[in-house]
This record gives sequence, structure tokens and C-alpha cells, in this order.
Amino acid sequence: MEQDELIAQDVELPGGPLRVLQPRECADLPDDGPVEWAPIAPYWSVLWRSGVALARELDGELRGRRVVELGCGLALPSIAAARLGATVLATDEDPEAVELAVRNAELNGVPIEAATLDWSSPAELLDRAPFDMVLAADVLYKRQNVATMLSLLPRLAPAAWLADPGRPAAEAFIEQARRRGWAVDTRSSGVVDVHRLRFR
Repeated sequence: MEQDELIAQDVELPGGPLRVLQPRECADLPDDGPVEWAPIAPYWSVLWRSGVALARELDGELRGRRVVELGCGLALPSIAAARLGATVLATDEDPEAVELAVRNAELNGVPIEAATLDWSSPAELLDRAPFDMVLAADVLYKRQNVATMLSLLPRLAPAAWLADPGRPAAEAFIEQARRRGWAVDTRSSGVVDVHRLRFR
């Protein structure tokens, strides 16, 4: 993607601002509508409020940890985790998202690895496990993602942080996670819930 097709946005985080590039055509698509709202543009190209909330929740306990982000899009949580000292693999099924994730990390002076991976076909991802933590922002927008995530997450890491703006599929996911005996600690930032999961 050419530089003149991109626009930079600053995102305030507890550790200081991060700057992310996103497609210019998507910069004016605010993620402030109802939960059912979705852009016509590719999902990865929007600066989702869930990604911002997840990035704001991350803390210094990530130093030295191996972290993977699923469906990274613009990769704000991945970059925030890398700035805190984590070794990060940012993944998305869209090659353009992965390319921009790398550029965004370079823009902020932090190293991340990024890979084009579809977590619904996770063999390549599982080959790289175990990680210490999984990050995912607003990945439960489709009901069929619930079963996939329930199966995948415990095989990747002992813990996962998922940010979600209250989608119905996320409620179903959390309910089933608790039935499986997973520890779930939910923190709300107002619009977005950040679910901290530990697997048993």
C-alpha cells in the first residue's frame, strides 16, 4: 500500500502515545455505532475501539513473554505489547493487514514478527506454540468463531486476553468458557469488555 493511501493516527496509551497508519479511506469510519455495525471496508483496516481498549489494558508483566495476537488488523495491541518488552507474533489472514502491522511497528520503533495466518486453520500457528499469552480484539463478530476459539486458545497459551464490545457471540463464548472451568476476569472500560482468561 502506497504512503499517500495511508493516514497516521495517534492513540493515547498509559505508556505514551502510539502512532498507527491505516488506509485513508477507512480513517473516517468511526467505531462508535451499535454493536451490529460493521464497515463496508475490510475489517482489518478500521481502528477498532476493542483494539484500543486491549492495548490500554496491557502492562509491564509482559516483559520477556511470548505473545501472539489473532486477527491483528492494524496491530495496536501487538505493538503495545512489544513496547512493554514482549516478543510478539502478530497474525491476520489478510496479507495487507500483516504488511501494515510491520510498518506500524517500525513507525513506533518496536520489533514484532507478523505472519499471514488464518486461525480457523491453525496448524501452522500451533507449530509455533506454546506462547505465554494470546491477545485478540473483536474476533467474536461471527457465531461460528465461538467454537473455533474455544478449541484453539488453550492449545496456544495458558492465558488469553480478549476485548469485545458486547457482541452476542462473545456472551456465548464467555458462558461456555466458564462451563469448561476456565477462570474469567472481565474488566469493562465502558463500551468494551476485556476478558482475561486462564485455562485449566
